[in-house]
Amino acid sequence: MELPRSWPGRPYPLGATYDGTGTNFSVFSEPAERVELCLFDADGTEERIDLPETTAFCWHVYLPDIGPGQRYGYRVHGPWDPANGVRCNPAKLLIDPYAKAVEGEVHWDEAVFAHLYADPMAINDADSGPLMPKSVVINPYFDWENDRPLRVPVEESVIYEVHVKGATARHPDIEPELQGRYGGLAHPAFIQHLHELGVTTVELLPVHQFIHDSHLVEQGLRNYWGYNSIGFLAPHNDYARRQTGEQVQEFKQMVKTLHRAGIEVILDVVYNHTAEGSEFGPTLSLRGIDNRGY
Repeated sequence: MELPRSWPGRPYPLGATYDGTGTNFSVFSEPAERVELCLFDADGTEERIDLPETTAFCWHVYLPDIGPGQRYGYRVHGPWDPANGVRCNPAKLLIDPYAKAVEGEVHWDEAVFAHLYADPMAINDADSGPLMPKSVVINPYFDWENDRPLRVPVEESVIYEVHVKGATARHPDIEPELQGRYGGLAHPAFIQHLHELGVTTVELLPVHQFIHDSHLVEQGLRNYWGYNSIGFLAPHNDYARRQTGEQVQEFKQMVKTLHRAGIEVILDVVYNHTAEGSEFGPTLSLRGIDNRGY
């Protein structure tokens, strides 16, 4: 990969923001002494670019040649002082907390932990890059066609709590490629089912990017319910037909279609913990960027 041209960029908004010409990247980290933006080709080849500017602890750069579909992550250089809650380790590839899309999943290994199993205070220098999901630059443009929240009065609401996969994974009238996915919820057969039940509002169980815990994977199991978020702004990729950013378009189309059918959409969000767990958990995103800050 040839390193792209780079300009200083701007601190806000945080995340990766495509403007039709290029992409601005910004990430907040107070303890960082240096931040690298890591760009990945489809074959996993990694190129690193130092973020040249810092504004109020936001590290940023604008890349005029980078657009939707670009896979990326961060490496944060800084102090390693776990006793005081500072856990910078540039050997760990980090998911952008403000990523709108994530591709792939965690491949469990000691390398995704910033510390050593045998000594939680000792730094682990193994590279986690090949084992980590990648953040993805998205195309933010979508024609909502004047769509608006329905704002159904609470006293008139009939709320149906729905699991995106479970609702349609075996529905005989929905095409196999849509079963268990965002498109399945927007399918006429499922919408008809909601109307027959008298539902006014679907409440989606967690749809934010989550991971499957190591102890589940080791048993050949999956985290079905999704209460293990790692990307609060990214629709979970397993529920989409494609993962390289298109999941955002699929999610928006689902919402627009349900609204057109007179069905409101609300989300179940879990903010009291992340998939990084306790201090003995992996370093996947927030912990390695600014553990104390986040």
